[in-house]
Amino acid sequence: MRSKPEGRADWSGRLCWALAVLTGANALWMLLQPATWFTDLPAAVPDFGAYNEHFVRDIGCAFAAVALAFGLAARRPGSRPALLAVAACFLVAHALLHVFDTTRGAVGPEHWWIDLPGVYLPAGLSLALLLHARETARAGSPDTPQR
Repeated sequence: MRSKPEGRADWSGRLCWALAVLTGANALWMLLQPATWFTDLPAAVPDFGAYNEHFVRDIGCAFAAVALAFGLAARRPGSRPALLAVAACFLVAHALLHVFDTTRGAVGPEHWWIDLPGVYLPAGLSLALLLHARETARAGSPDTPQR
């Protein structure tokens, strides 16, 4: 087992926390203020169709589950591969749906850029974290800071 330098930060744990906070904040906004989320999120959500309060809250529940998975992954390095697989499953499927809709012309090509920070980047980060967690687990050394 490789040892880490003293005080080396657990970058993957910190990234899990950051994604937990961001997806959790998005989930809360969707659940508590679905109409303002729909109109005020800088992602041109209305381009995808008419407002549906129930549907926004449904998706808010999915984002809450992803936030929980990221938060638990941050606290439990040994469980990261399974927890990150859950988060990546939703975020990557969500991103692929955006690719499909943009490619087929359901929304304009500006959505490649509009969706980059809030859809494609989280999906890519979740996949990178998952691959790192799987590799770390295979190497037999959980990605935790040495004290």
